[in-house]
Amino acid sequence: MAVICPAVLATNPKSYNKQLVEVETFADRLHLDVMDGQFAPTRSPELGDVALPTDKVIDFHVMYEDPLEILDELIACKPHLVIVHAEAQGSFAKIAQKLHDHGIKAGVALLAKTPIDTIQPALELIDHVLIFSGDLGTFGGTADLTLADKAEWCKEMKPDIEVGWDGGVDDTNARELVEAGVDVLNVGGFIQKAKNPKESYQRLQNLIH
Repeated sequence: MAVICPAVLATNPKSYNKQLVEVETFADRLHLDVMDGQFAPTRSPELGDVALPTDKVIDFHVMYEDPLEILDELIACKPHLVIVHAEAQGSFAKIAQKLHDHGIKAGVALLAKTPIDTIQPALELIDHVLIFSGDLGTFGGTADLTLADKAEWCKEMKPDIEVGWDGGVDDTNARELVEAGVDVLNVGGFIQKAKNPKESYQRLQNLIH
């Protein structure tokens, strides 16, 4: 069953924690962006300044040139999933092994222009593939539905893999994305910028179920 996963993205602790407090009142699984100011043009707050909930399923989307820089800090937070970019530096095998050793799932995100078969050599180590259709480091972006073909490829190559989508999810495309094979819809602006975030979340839930 597909999941709506509210995203949290901000450049200062006050805004980051405000967004967290808002969505943790109604969502069980959260998508938290961490950014280094290099791979993504903006930088997120230090993890020590973020009040992470202990009763939620936490996924980290790591927009770092070198994910190993922050990996130990992320592991200490005991998340469900850590997603690093295929375009980042370093050995994914090393990252995945370290995560798996701590009982944490390993994911790979792909920018729009990155061919999906880039991940094929490491597919056996990958638990989650994030199809990225947004703008690094900001809410918004457009859901380029032509990228949904990547979800079909993933399911053909590894039927039990989880596929996520990040970028431009709203009430006009959520159902179509799920029908295309996306399991996790990571939703930023449509929820966080809404007058009533909980109602926007529930609207998406109703659409996909």
